[in-house]
Amino acid sequence: MELEHLARAEVLRVADVSETREAQRRRRLWRLACVLLVVAIPLVARAAVMVVAAAEGHPKGHSYFGLHPGVPAAWAPYLPSALLMLVLVAVLAVPLLGAGRSPHVLYRPDEIDTTLSDVVGAGAVVEEVIKTLNLFLAHKTFRDRMGGTPRRAVLFEGPPGTGKTYLAKAMAAEAGVPFLFVSSSAFQSMYYGQTNRKIRSYFKALRAHARREGGAIGFIEEIDAIGGARTSMGGGGGREGVSGVVNELLIQLQSFDQPPRSTQLLSGLIDALNRWLPAGRRLRKPRVAPANILVVGATNRAGDLDPALLRPGRFDRTITVDLPSRAGRREILDYYLERKAHDGDLDDPARRETLAATTFGYSPVMLEHLLDEALVWALRRRADRLSWEDVQRAKMTEELGLAQPVAYVEAERRTIATHESGHAVVAWLTAPHRKLEVLSIIKRRSALGLLAHSESEERWTRSQSEIEGLIRIAMGGMVAEELFFGETTSGVSGDLQAATETAAQMVGAFGMAGRLRSLEAVQTPGAPNLVAKVLADEDGADAVEVILSRARDEVRRLLGDSRHLIESLRDALLEREELIGDEIGDVLRAAEEARRARVIDLSAMGEREVQRGDAG
Repeated sequence: MELEHLARAEVLRVADVSETREAQRRRRLWRLACVLLVVAIPLVARAAVMVVAAAEGHPKGHSYFGLHPGVPAAWAPYLPSALLMLVLVAVLAVPLLGAGRSPHVLYRPDEIDTTLSDVVGAGAVVEEVIKTLNLFLAHKTFRDRMGGTPRRAVLFEGPPGTGKTYLAKAMAAEAGVPFLFVSSSAFQSMYYGQTNRKIRSYFKALRAHARREGGAIGFIEEIDAIGGARTSMGGGGGREGVSGVVNELLIQLQSFDQPPRSTQLLSGLIDALNRWLPAGRRLRKPRVAPANILVVGATNRAGDLDPALLRPGRFDRTITVDLPSRAGRREILDYYLERKAHDGDLDDPARRETLAATTFGYSPVMLEHLLDEALVWALRRRADRLSWEDVQRAKMTEELGLAQPVAYVEAERRTIATHESGHAVVAWLTAPHRKLEVLSIIKRRSALGLLAHSESEERWTRSQSEIEGLIRIAMGGMVAEELFFGETTSGVSGDLQAATETAAQMVGAFGMAGRLRSLEAVQTPGAPNLVAKVLADEDGADAVEVILSRARDEVRRLLGDSRHLIESLRDALLEREELIGDEIGDVLRAAEEARRARVIDLSAMGEREVQRGDAG
């Protein structure tokens, strides 16, 4: 194979693995032919003897190679007891023998429907996986011609639902090798020491499949369950035998060059012969190349793994499978929408871009689930395909919870509508970078009403003014209650909690309140969280109070000049109970236009009065 093929960004189709697989296939056919030949020769000879005997008039009795099987009559009384004993031994022994069996599930390449073309929204990760896969496929070239050491194991680390298992299956399908899937919890056994035995059996199966097929990929799900960091004295954090399990895993990751049983027997025979031979005439033992195995581990908590697992020669490459970016989410949505019945309005690129932008933090599994939930909403309205409105309702349900309408008294309903309108008006006036998604007075989970808003563009950092804007939005509900009712209700508690947490981060972590000391740098076991550290410090608590008071005063001035906006949103909420997306902005813009029209009318009336006065 040419070396430049290893640098390509595509999976190798002709490589060392395929050559080894073909050589092993021919070797198996040759062995089968030899076995059949050995069996056929006596059968043919026996048939010839019977033909000759029949021709001479000496028929033979029914036997096989002269043997007449049967049970002696003296043994007959003891057969039931012997059979019962065998059954009892089997009942007791089989569970013990099976306890050390490898718990893996074997997938052949033709049993896996997933390929790397199905892994969308993770371009950099797929590119790195292809490079790793090509080194696995061209292991002889990399080792013998270039002098490199092929990777033994890679670790997929990332949040749940990002496609780590999906990616590993795609690797096995592309490589055309057996895929041995196992969950770490399947290794655990009620019998002490059997966990280690299962790990040995698993790697033994990996070696056997790799030598037969030219390579094998092993996938260990949630590897932190058996590869957690060992504590001092091998205590394993209170879990019995954890240190020994990790040690076994470390040893097995170095066992790829262990020869098969037949080679071990041959080596033992050669050792026995060499004892009788002089030094210059001794026979050489056969050399066996390491089995071509790639172990893929997956975990959500790479920081919990034992450091020895992550050193070179074991899991020497960590591939972070992170949440998709906005462009990645767009690719994933396109992929799934092609496979789900949907209305034509969802083919609009602007709609898809909007959905990708408003699903920040969604994993691929969450995006697929969102569209499945949208199909459920479509079924509820007796439709056979999902629409944009179905997607919005599904998104609202997933993020905010199911609607749980309750019968508010009229005064409470009006208070809640005013409170939520205050949040929305502050957000609309001071945070144009945020998109207002839902404004509701319908109870969801523990919230009596809510304003859902998000970044209009994907952002990874926030400026001080943007963070202060979030605090002002949180204060909007409380200030609106004060302006319209002269007092606040208990409904402001959640807003004050969110505002306090944000202000504490400004003081103790972001250096945005005149203090450069980071309280996050104090990392001691059992230490309180950042908010508790800031509020426990007198100067820090005073700084938080200053930030919150300043934000409340600014919101008071702002909403004092914008009562008409709060009133318009409040009335719309009292009428419709829920405003979604552009409906919020439409109400606010209509209120602004109505106010401008009134101002113009008042100005015109004033001018007419002045003109009448001059005429008089």
